[in-house]
Amino acid sequence: MNRKSISAAIIWLVLSGALFYLMDSFVHPNKTAKLGTGKTVVLQRGLDSHYRTEAFINGIKVNMLVDTGATDVAISRKLADKLGLKSVSAIRTTTANGDTVAYMARLDKVKLGGIEARDVAALITPNLEGDVLLGMSFMNRMDVHLYQGTMTITQVDE
Repeated sequence: MNRKSISAAIIWLVLSGALFYLMDSFVHPNKTAKLGTGKTVVLQRGLDSHYRTEAFINGIKVNMLVDTGATDVAISRKLADKLGLKSVSAIRTTTANGDTVAYMARLDKVKLGGIEARDVAALITPNLEGDVLLGMSFMNRMDVHLYQGTMTITQVDE
């Protein structure tokens, strides 16, 4: 390769990397680094009209979908195994995909930006793939406001 070809390849790589970074920031606006450390977190609604974010469960970074229709935080069997969670008991539950069996568990800590909740109820859902569902067992401890494509979550002192 000559010098001109190498320069063109480097320019294309830099432009591609910059485009990927910009698109990722646009598609995934609620990255951990952008959430801050305060007791209030502001989430931007995604292109799919859902609120997705990065958060930590027991110190492990996970992708979450905020689901105010979910009673508890729902996690996959794979993540439960990674976290070393033990289920308390099996229950029958109804999801958007129909009836299923899930397993009750407790999460030591769920952290979203600077917001933290301890001893959070969770369901280990064997058929769940993808994002963790951040349900009301976390959200009902917070003050939540929706306005023009943003969700503001503030930790309430208990």
